[in-house]
Order: sequence, then structure tokens, then C-alpha cells
Amino acid sequence: MSVDGRQIEYFMSKYIFVTGGVTSSLGKGIIAASLAKLLQERGYKTTIQKFDPYINVDPGTLNPYEHGECYVTDDGAETDLDLGHYERYLNTPTSQANNVTTGKIYEYVITREREGAYLGKTVQVIPHITDEIKRRMLLLGEDNKFDIIITELGGTVGDIESLPYIEAVRQLKWEMPDDCLVVHLTLIPYLSAAKELKTKPTQHSVKLLSENGLSPDVLVCRTEHSLNDDIKRKIALFCNVTMDAVIEAKDAESIYRVPLEMMREKLDQICLTKLKMGRGKEPELTKWKEFLNKLSFPKGKVTIGLVGKYVELQDAYKSILEALIHAGAVNECKVEVKDIHSEDLTPQNVDEKLKNLDAVLVAPGFGSRGIEGKIEAIKIVRTQKIPFLGICLGMQMACVEFARNVLGHKTAHSTEMDPDTEDAVICMMEAQKTITKKGGTMRLGTYDCTLDEKSKAYEIYQSNFIQERHRHRYEFNSDFHDAFRDNGLVPVGKNPTTGLVEVVELENHPFFIGVQFHPEYKSTVENPHPLFVAFVKAAKEAQELKNSSSKKVAASAV
Repeated sequence: MSVDGRQIEYFMSKYIFVTGGVTSSLGKGIIAASLAKLLQERGYKTTIQKFDPYINVDPGTLNPYEHGECYVTDDGAETDLDLGHYERYLNTPTSQANNVTTGKIYEYVITREREGAYLGKTVQVIPHITDEIKRRMLLLGEDNKFDIIITELGGTVGDIESLPYIEAVRQLKWEMPDDCLVVHLTLIPYLSAAKELKTKPTQHSVKLLSENGLSPDVLVCRTEHSLNDDIKRKIALFCNVTMDAVIEAKDAESIYRVPLEMMREKLDQICLTKLKMGRGKEPELTKWKEFLNKLSFPKGKVTIGLVGKYVELQDAYKSILEALIHAGAVNECKVEVKDIHSEDLTPQNVDEKLKNLDAVLVAPGFGSRGIEGKIEAIKIVRTQKIPFLGICLGMQMACVEFARNVLGHKTAHSTEMDPDTEDAVICMMEAQKTITKKGGTMRLGTYDCTLDEKSKAYEIYQSNFIQERHRHRYEFNSDFHDAFRDNGLVPVGKNPTTGLVEVVELENHPFFIGVQFHPEYKSTVENPHPLFVAFVKAAKEAQELKNSSSKKVAASAV
């Protein structure tokens, strides 16, 4: 294949493209991750990438209400939250190359045009934009590190902004017909009034895809009810696919059951057959099944309060919620998350709002909205010895609360919220002070941290050296280091190069840990994050202690 006069040969890898139709939020990311997991289990080196049609270069500057969580990779890319699903399923890290946006494509092409790379030609969507899309689609196959590369296309077929991606896939299928496959995810709605499933939306979705020159090889049909053979035959006939390529994707009680459902439907087998690849070994999914068994049959339940300002939008804290699920399975208990909007918390109602919780997690975020509510919540968990985990901004507000209510600095704050505070416990990092651009300029990606060997964090990680992912501009002010240590909130984790405080712990408390990094990004099904595992365990122990105390009180009353 030739791109801008450069000959590119990446044909050793096979490429599967996952498209969607009818409606958004059907679960392309989960289907792509489930298929990748099954292919990985069969012995194939597999990765997934996401192509998003929006013109933002990345989701780093997007409001969570717009796009949900911004996921961060080891190499510091701010990416779509679906990359979190990819990592949680495959248990392997992704990178900047795994997430591409229209913004990145146009930015690259326009920069090359300004440099004179196109030799005076008129730069157009076809071929220049589509060529760059194709180059990015094939990039992960450059070194033949992967046998199969799955590409999820964001949006739905028919969206104007998605057309260049559909055209790029069409061209790739024409150029390398034996190495490409299109899996189209669509909806089979159930009309309760008619008491039947309707295939027409799927037919129209496939027709629209075909009008753009692309025909699906496999159809994955989201449905509330099972598809009988007659419906599958009808779909196959009108959508021009083989009947075995009509895959039922019935609603599952957990996204983690989808790989097993796709294995039952033989999605991986039909894809390998159409790509003319061997089936490899049969998927065992041993660890996966053990996890599901514990998830489905918990021996208890803990209630954890999630304090944040986006709690009404579950995708805003997606990785945190999934990490709690992983940790709950390890502890053989169901984690029930109680959403607590930080804007609603006041000194008058905070006791009632946090009542009957086994633990509290104060979430990350930016800006001043809801900050005082977070501080009030932290004061309660500190004084009442409720297990606490503060992540990024949650850790910073724990430091502000401690400075105000223990050290006596009543005006203590972060300069993010109060630039004029005389007691800046949290302040902007020196390296950030000269930066004016917002996108991709924070402290991003994986950094080292050394832990005090006498700390609870060391006990949890079983190591004095860890690496975690970051996304922030502000840091703990080292001028307060000694005062904090002397009064019980101890900085136990630091970056070995800069001395930046990464972890703080409260002495004489069952579990009170604040971390500057985002441990939730590294929690997977097969490797739940130890910090979350320890946090849920602390919630269980707090519940048991509370129940034991209640029984003693009841017995003494008798």
C-alpha cells in the first residue's frame, strides 16, 4: 500500500474492524474487548485500538458530562474510556497508538501540508485524510508484534464525521481482502406491544453501511431476548452474511460475562475462519471464570460511599467503579457503591449523608465546585475512623482538611481553588507554571514512587518501589512536610527524582490513605489493584467491628 508516496507493508497482521449502527452505547468496546480476550486465550497476540470521530485531539479537555472518564495510558496519552476496558480484559497496557481521533488525523495532515510534504497537490479528504487514517490503522502492525489488531470505530454508521473512517476501511478491505474483517454491532429491538423482535433497524443499518461501499462479514446483534433460527436466517438473508455469522449478544448481568457469551456464540471461531487462520487452543478462561464465580456468589456485602461531583454520570468514574468490582471479588463480597454528590454535603448534613457506610472514597476531579463538601466528608472519616481512600484531588483535599482542622491553618487551601491563599498546602507544580496550553500538558503517565518500608502502603504493595499513572498539575507543598509528619498525616511515598509527595497516611487510623496518582487505571480482572483490594478489605473489617460492637451493646442491654 502506498501512502504519500511511501510504500507500507503491514500484511503479516490481520485486522478486525468493529463498527456500530442504529444507536450509540450498544457496547462496541465490550464486544471488541471480549473478542480480543478470546483470541488472546487461543494463543494469538492481540491488541485493540479506538478511532474516535471528534475533532478534539484527545478527550483531555472534555467535560466528563460530555465524554465520561478520560483514561490515561502508561506513556501519558489521554484517551477514550474504552481503552480502560481493553486493558481490564486483556491485562496488557495500551499506548498512544491505541487511540486516534479526527483531531489527530487533521492536525498531522495540516502540519505536513504546511511543511510542503504534498508537493503542491490539493489536500483533500480522499486521498490524504483517508491515507493518514489507514496509516494509523496499520501502525500497530508495523513491527509484527501482533497477530490480530482489532479497531473499534467510534460513533454509528451514517454519522457525517464517521464517513472518512468507513471509507478508509473500505479501501483497506479492497487492498488486502484476505487480511481484513468487518464486525458490525447492531440492535434487534423488542416491541412489547407486538411481542416480537424487529430486524428492520439492523437491515437499514447494514444497508447504510453498504451504501458507503462496506459490507459486514459478521453481525453481532444486541437483544433483550434470544434470537431463534428463523430470525437469524432472516437477518442473514437480508444483510447478505452467512447464518453462522449472525451472533446473538443478549443483555448480560455483567459486562464480564460477555466474553463467555461470545465464546458460546463462537464469535472468535467465525472470525478466525473468515480470516483463514487456525483456531489455536480452546479458550479456558480459568482466572476469568474464578473471578465471575466470586462476583456472582459473594459471601457478604460492603457499602462504600463515592464522594464526587459527577456521581450522577457513572462513566465519569468508570475505572474506579470497575476497580471496586475487581477488589470485591478478591474479598468475596459485593461492593455496593453509594453515590454522594459533594455539592450536597454541608457541615449540617454530612453525618447523615455518610451514615451506615463501611468506607468512603473521595474521587479525583478539577475545579472548585463541590470542594467544601469533599473536605467535610474527609473530616468525618478522619475523626470517626471510617476507612478512607483519596485519589488525586481526594488526596489533596485530605491534606487541606488536615491543615485546617488539625494544624490550625483555617485558610488552608489549594491554589487551584484559591490562588491568593496564605496557606497553600497544595500548589501548582513548578514545571506547570509556564504552560499556557491546556491539552496534553499535565503531568501525565507513569512515574516512579518509593514507599516508606514502615508504611501501610508498603505492606499493601509488598514493595518499596512502585510505578503508577498520573494526571494532575498541582502537588503537595513540601514546606508543610515536617508539620504534617509531626502531627500524624505522614508522607510515606515520594517520587525519587523530584521528591514530590505521592502517598500520605494517617497514623492511628484503621485505613486512611491518600494517593496523588490514579491506581484505578491499572486494575484488571486478572490483576486487581492491591490498593483497592486492601481498601475493600478494610471496609469489611470495619463492618465486622461495627456489627460486633452492636451485638455487645444489645447483649449488655439484655
